[in-house]
Amino acid sequence: MKFIVKLFPEITIKSAPVRKRFIKQLRKNIRKVLKSADENIEVTGVWDYIEVTTSSDDSVLVARVGDLLSYIPGICYWLQVADYPLTDMDDMLAKAVEAHKEELAGKTFCVRCQRSGKHEFRSVDVERYVGGGLNQQTEAAGVSLSDPQVTVRLEIKRDRYFLVQKRGEGLGGYPLGTQEPVLSLISGGFDSTVSSFLTMKRGIRTHFCFFNLGGHAHELAVKEVAYYLWNRFGSSHHVRFITVPFEEVVREILEKVDNSQMGVILKRMMLRAATKVAEEMDLSALVTGEAVAQVSSQTLTNLAVIDSATDALVLRPLITMDKQDIIDTAARIGTEEFARNIPEYCAVISKNPTTCARKERIVREEANFDFTVLDEAVKTRRVVSVNDIIADDLTREEVEVVDTLQHDHVIVDIRHPDEEEIKPFQVPGREVMHIPFYQLRTRFPELDKQKHYLLYCEKGVMSQLHAMHLRDEGHENVGVYQPEGK
Repeated sequence: MKFIVKLFPEITIKSAPVRKRFIKQLRKNIRKVLKSADENIEVTGVWDYIEVTTSSDDSVLVARVGDLLSYIPGICYWLQVADYPLTDMDDMLAKAVEAHKEELAGKTFCVRCQRSGKHEFRSVDVERYVGGGLNQQTEAAGVSLSDPQVTVRLEIKRDRYFLVQKRGEGLGGYPLGTQEPVLSLISGGFDSTVSSFLTMKRGIRTHFCFFNLGGHAHELAVKEVAYYLWNRFGSSHHVRFITVPFEEVVREILEKVDNSQMGVILKRMMLRAATKVAEEMDLSALVTGEAVAQVSSQTLTNLAVIDSATDALVLRPLITMDKQDIIDTAARIGTEEFARNIPEYCAVISKNPTTCARKERIVREEANFDFTVLDEAVKTRRVVSVNDIIADDLTREEVEVVDTLQHDHVIVDIRHPDEEEIKPFQVPGREVMHIPFYQLRTRFPELDKQKHYLLYCEKGVMSQLHAMHLRDEGHENVGVYQPEGK
C-alpha cells in the first residue's frame, strides 16, 4: 500500500538548503518510526512530498502505518492512495468508478484534483470529466460542489496519478531533530506535559528532568507520562529521563527560608539544578510549563526573579495560554487522564506567597541556604534512556511477568482505544478486559480484590510501569502478561 505524506506548510517556505535538510530529517524519522510496524517499509521523496510504501496490503499493517504517520512532527496530512500510470482521462474515470461506485450510491459528491507537472489538460478538466462520468455511471444522488457527502480526490504527479482512498490529519510542526535539543522540567501535570509536547511538535528533541520531592509513586507516574509522550510523538530519537532527588533541597528551604519566599526560591533552585544538568548534556535551553499569573509564582515580576538564577535560555510554550486551553490540548494529545490522576506531593506551600518578589530579598534569603545540598542533589541524579525507562525501577521492585496463563488470571488490555481498534488482542477461551492505561489508577481499586490481574500492552513497557505503580500503591494482585514471542 502507498501513502503520500504532505509537508507542514512552513517547511515549504524555507530556503532550498533548509527545506532539503528538513525533508531529509523527516524521511529519516518516518523510516525509524514505521520500522516498528513494517521492517521493509520504503520511504522516498526529496521536495514536494514523501512516498511511503508498505511491504504488504494487510489491513492491520496499513491501519497501523496510518496511525503512526498522524503523530510524527512535520506532517501536515497523509493520503492512502492507489498508484497508477497516467494514460488518459478514461482510465482515471474507470478507476474512480471501480473504487467509489458503492460509496456514491444515494449520495451527493464532487471531484477534486491536484496536479503537478506539464499536461495538456487542467485540473478542472479532470474534475469535470471524471465527475460527469461518475454521475452517469453510478447511482449517485448528484453533484454538489459546496456541500458534498463524498469527495473523490485525485492527485496527478507528472506521469502518474493517485486515487485517494483515505486522508489522515498530521501533527504539523517541524521534523524532530531539526532544532537544537532541550531539557524539559516535567512534573506530570497538565502544564509540563503539554509544554513538552509543544517543543517536540516544533522539532525539538526534548529530554525530561523530574525533581523528586519525596515520592516513588509520583516518580513512577511521571515516568509513565514521559514514556507515553516519547513513544507517541518522539520515538524517532533517543531521549533521557533524569530524576533529581530534591527532598533535602526542600527540607533546607523549609528550615531556612521565609514562608512567603519559599515558592520563588524553590523554582530558582530547580532552574539552577536543571542548568547544570543541561550544560553537562550540551542542551540548548530549559523548558517549563509556566503561564502568566496562573499561580502566585508565575507573575511577570516573579518569573523575572526566577529567571535571574540562571543564564540558560528558558522556554515557556504556555506563557499566554488559558488553563482550559492547556487542558483541552492535554485531552487532544492523550495526557489529560495522566495529569488528573498524577499523585500530588505538596512540598512547599506558602500561607501568603509573594506575587512581587524583590531580587535583593530573595538573595538575602538564599544566603541562609546550604548550596552543597543542591550540588549533592545534582550529583546523585539518576539518568535513564526513556526507551529503557523501566530498568531504573526494576532493581527496586520486581514485577511478575508471565507468558503462561493460570485459571485465576484475568487479562487487562491497557492499550489506547485507537491501538486496540487497529489490532484487537484476543486469547482463545479467555475474556479480555479493556481499561486504557490512563484510567487504571482510578478504576483498578474498583476491581474484585480476590482476582489476579495481568496487564497487557504491545511492547510490555507501559504494562510494567503501570504494574509497578499499582503495586507501589498497595495492590498486590497485579502483574504483566507478555505472550511468548512478544
